[in-house]
Formats: sequence, structure tokens, C-alpha cells
Amino acid sequence: TPLFVPKTLPSAPAEQRMVLVACGPYTTSDSIAFDPLTDLIEVIVRDRPDVCVLFGPFLDAKHEQVENCQLLGSFTEVFKLCLKMIIEGTRSAGSQLVFVPSLRDVHHDYVYPQPPFLFPELPKDDRPRVHFVSEPCTLDVD
Repeated sequence: TPLFVPKTLPSAPAEQRMVLVACGPYTTSDSIAFDPLTDLIEVIVRDRPDVCVLFGPFLDAKHEQVENCQLLGSFTEVFKLCLKMIIEGTRSAGSQLVFVPSLRDVHHDYVYPQPPFLFPELPKDDRPRVHFVSEPCTLDVD
């Protein structure tokens, strides 16, 4: 005899979702080349998660090359390049992408709560799967 009998039984099991969560920075300490980000994109393409929640910083204010002004473009240009890498690189996986800012994102407002990133250049075809949220936020998957 079971010790615990639930009063109601679920009618059907909920569909499983694969959620990948990653936290920046997405660069190594000695380079702004985004090599770890490239590795992450390869994992997303290989594993095809339903949702990828990506926390910043995407362009870290504490990175040596940022602090010493050694970038070849503006902070915003480098950030947009990073977004473009992620969005275009994961297109074949079809994963929903959720971008969460960090107070260490050098190109973004460093107030709390933080507003979502703005990316008006987002291609129309990617808009259904790319989401920019505030920090903090509540995320409801299904």
C-alpha cells in the first residue's frame, strides 16, 4: 500500500524542454575575439536546445582591452557584432534566444533595474525567436 496517494493525477506529462543557460563574459581574459562564444554557438547548433538564456556581460567593462581603449570599434559596434554572431550562428538550430543584460555590459545602461538591449537591426525573420529582456525579469517557458 503506498504511503502517499495524490488527490489528482496529471492527465498527461508535460512536454520536456531543453533550456541552455550561459553567463558571460564570452571572451578570454587576454583577447576580445569571442572564442568562447564561438564554442558556445557550436554547442547550441549541435544540441539544438529549445531555449537559450544568455546572460551578459557580452562586452565586459572589466576586460583589459576595454579598460585600455584597445578596441577597433565603438562599444556599441563590438556588441552588435557579438549579437550578430550569436543570432546568425544559431539560426539553423531554431532555438529561442533570450538576452539578459549585465551591469558590466560596457555599452549598456548600468542602472538597476536594467532595461532590455535595443537592437533595431534585428532581421525580421529572426524576431520571433530573439527576445531582449530586462534585468531582473521573469521568464515563463511554456
